[in-house]
Amino acid sequence: MDLGLKGRKAIITGATKGICRATAELLAAEGCDLAICSRNPDDVADAVAALSAHGTKVWGSACNVRKAEEYDAWLKQAAAELGGCDIFVPGVSAGGGMEGEKSWYRNFEIDVLGCVRGVDTLFEFLKDSGNAAVVFISTTAAVETFMAPMAYNALKASLITYAKQMSQVHMKRGIRFNVVSPGPIMVPGGAWDQIRAQDEGFYNSIVAQQPDGRMGDPDEVARCIAFLASDAASWVTGVNLIVDGGFTKRVQF
Repeated sequence: MDLGLKGRKAIITGATKGICRATAELLAAEGCDLAICSRNPDDVADAVAALSAHGTKVWGSACNVRKAEEYDAWLKQAAAELGGCDIFVPGVSAGGGMEGEKSWYRNFEIDVLGCVRGVDTLFEFLKDSGNAAVVFISTTAAVETFMAPMAYNALKASLITYAKQMSQVHMKRGIRFNVVSPGPIMVPGGAWDQIRAQDEGFYNSIVAQQPDGRMGDPDEVARCIAFLASDAASWVTGVNLIVDGGFTKRVQF
């Protein structure tokens, strides 16, 4: 199947590691021009060099998404470097944590406002595309209770409602909004890798709940993001796609 991604212009935040790095690799391989960021300039430089091997234009620089003015300027420069924006994947996350209000502010500013500010800044570029796709990254912890009450779980859930609302308003402008919600994904050096090192018993209990007896891989989520961003999903908007290998037990009618 031709996803129709060749020549598209994609902006992905947090794209030096994990799910968003896998997404950047896949979109570049499909022929997309890319703009990427993370907070570490060395990581960005390494990722830009590696992604450029696919033969498309790749631009990147360091950016702290939590700093509104810096983020706004980075997004505008990214769109200018690419000559527009057809695909936006705001992937930076503060992750989980139970540090009281500190966690709530951090997750709100990064996970929620990182998406809201990104869409607001890029809106005219997305509208000018005429065939744009925005894909948010939530979590299965947003759709059923998991571990403990956390700001991460609750605020990631807000992205699902936000995407649905935006999808209803902006489909007529040629902008689709969707969400992917991954279950436990093993990323080298990531959260589950750290949990495995610190609490192997808990880690094994989560793996035991997976029908296939393993955690997911970033590439398996990236392929779903690429699909939702592509012309193959031209009639898909407002959807929350669960990507968890059957980890969640809920039934959605």
